Amino acid sequence: MKNGLVVGKFYPPHKGHSHLIETAQAACDKVTVMVADRPEFKIPGRLRAAWLTEAHPDADVRLFQDKLDDNDSAGWGANTLKFLGFKPDAVFTSEDYGEPYAAAMGTTHISVDPPREAVPCSATKIRRDPYKMWPYLTPPVKSYLALRVCLVGAESTGKTTLAKTLAAHYKTSWVPEYGRLYTEENISDVFSHKWTNQEFNHIARRQNEMEDEYARSCNKVLICDTDSFATSIWYERYFGVRSPAVEKLAAGRSYDLYILTDVNIPFEQDGWRDGESIRHWMHQRFEQKLQFWGKDYLPVSGSPDERLVQATEVIDRLLKSNHRLAGRQLA
Repeated sequence: MKNGLVVGKFYPPHKGHSHLIETAQAACDKVTVMVADRPEFKIPGRLRAAWLTEAHPDADVRLFQDKLDDNDSAGWGANTLKFLGFKPDAVFTSEDYGEPYAAAMGTTHISVDPPREAVPCSATKIRRDPYKMWPYLTPPVKSYLALRVCLVGAESTGKTTLAKTLAAHYKTSWVPEYGRLYTEENISDVFSHKWTNQEFNHIARRQNEMEDEYARSCNKVLICDTDSFATSIWYERYFGVRSPAVEKLAAGRSYDLYILTDVNIPFEQDGWRDGESIRHWMHQRFEQKLQFWGKDYLPVSGSPDERLVQATEVIDRLLKSNHRLAGRQLA
């Protein structure tokens, strides 16, 4: 066949949708994917369309405004023909509406695994409990729905240790602190180095990029050992003023929980740390800024085991409540 059609809400896209699209592509020279959008949908249509384009670059993904009743097959058929500008040779669906919808356009309906045996999932089940259906999500959807936990704090306060421990506990990824990686690779003497605006901008930007890369393959929870918001605090520490450029890079980043590590443990010099004398100032500054920006944060203190218990109690509660869906307003 020359032209195949796949239509749906893809709210959100998942591996079952990919199976449907790939089946159509195997049978047709060209496949058009129509992504329905409505004002009440909480995941923007442009995102759903972009995710499908990434997963299926050879498909012609088009976004359209859905204003019809789902049961109005005749209206859907007429609007589809008008929207496409041609009649497809076949419509591929896994739904009961497929047959009357195709008939309304005078074309063929090809039913693809309606009992969902090949890929046992649905968008409805994902919206109800995304973490239970996690294996069926595509990488960009995982990145969007992952519960993001960010650890911040002054130097030598157990932040990285807790990040690694949390990642092991949840069998997931943790995002390392890029500023530390940059320092170790590019700076010979941290005590005499003269930092520049360009370096901080680069560090904040790369931290954001790494986080989004790791989120695509994480297991429900992404543990972030710092973020670009923390980079803006470090900028203040070295320059004595705020950086609009770094703060702009931090703006709009969304986390479900910040964890602030206390300074109630001994400072350990590893050859790269130069902030022992200002640990308490840094801790207070983090606390002030978290409160100023209205961030949800959890102060943790005590031994490593005690900190782990404090953190997991809150994270477990967020996972059970599908907090990321509430944060993303997906319902």
